Amino acid sequence: MRDFFVNALIEEAKVDEDLIFITGDLGFGVFERFEESYPDQYLNLGIAEQTMTGVAVGLALEGRKTVTYSIGNFPTLRCLEQIRNDAAYHNVNLTIVAVGGGFAYGQLGMSHHATEDIAIMRALPNVDVLVPNTNWEAREISKIALNRNCTSYIRLDKSAANETDDVEPFNFGKLRRFRSGSDLAIIAVGGILEEALAASEELEDKHSINASVIGCHSLKPFDSIGLAKLTSEIENIVTVEEHNMYGGLGSAVCEALVKKKLNYNSFTQISLNDEYSAVVGDQNFLRNHYGLSSKHIINKVLNLMKD
Repeated sequence: MRDFFVNALIEEAKVDEDLIFITGDLGFGVFERFEESYPDQYLNLGIAEQTMTGVAVGLALEGRKTVTYSIGNFPTLRCLEQIRNDAAYHNVNLTIVAVGGGFAYGQLGMSHHATEDIAIMRALPNVDVLVPNTNWEAREISKIALNRNCTSYIRLDKSAANETDDVEPFNFGKLRRFRSGSDLAIIAVGGILEEALAASEELEDKHSINASVIGCHSLKPFDSIGLAKLTSEIENIVTVEEHNMYGGLGSAVCEALVKKKLNYNSFTQISLNDEYSAVVGDQNFLRNHYGLSSKHIINKVLNLMKD
C-alpha cells in the first residue's frame, strides 16, 4: 500500500506546488524519487513526531497542503495533543499517514503495534479516518484525502487484499462488496480483508455457506446508508478488524445498527480483545495467535450458523 500512496503523492506534487510532505526520519529507499523531483516540498524532521505535526500545522495555516508520515502508531499516539489541539481544532489541511496498521510491525512488540489508533482518531472532531483494504484503494483514497481540505488520517497496511484487474470507479466513503452471498455478511477493514475473503471461499467450498464480503475503507465518515441496504438483504453480520474491540469497525457498525434502528438477526465481532499484545511475531503469526486469521473466522461463522 505504501508504494501506491507514494505514487499518488508524486502525482499530486506535480500539479500542486503547495503540497509539503514531511517524514519522521522514515521512508529511506521509498521517498528518494519524491525528494529528488520536489526538494522544496520535502522535509525530514527526524524522530520528532510532535515537532513534525506542529510544523505541518503551521504550514497548513499559511495555506499549504501538508502530509505527515511515520510507522505504526507514531504519527498518531506520539503526537495526539498536537493533532487534537492544533490540527483538528483548527480544521487544517493535514493528511496524517501511518504505514503498518495493526500487527504489521509485530516483531517489534506492542510499542510498534497500531491497534487502538482507529478508536482514538475516530473520537477527534474534524478528522476523517480512512483505512484502505487494497493497494488500488490506497492510491484512490490518498488522492482524495489530499484534496479534501480537512484533517485526515490514512492507515496503511503492509498486507492487502487482492484487487481485481477490472476495477470499478472508486466510490469514496461507501461500503464496497468484494464477494456476494446471502447467508451472512462479513465486513472487514484494512488488509485483513484478505483473511475474510479466504474464509468466505472455504465456507462456500467446504460448508456450502455463502458469505458476502464487504470492505469498509472509511470509518469516519461511516456509510450507515450502505449498512442499512446490506441489512435489508442479509440479517447476519460479522465484522473483522486488526484492532482493539472498542472504537473500531465493530463499534462503528453497532452504532449505526442502533441509531438507524436497522433490522438484523445476529452480530459477531472478530477483533483483538481489550488487551495489549505481549507476544512477538510477524503479522500472520499474531493474526492467528489472537484469533483473527481465516481459520478462526471460519470457526466463528460455523458456530454462528449453528445457533
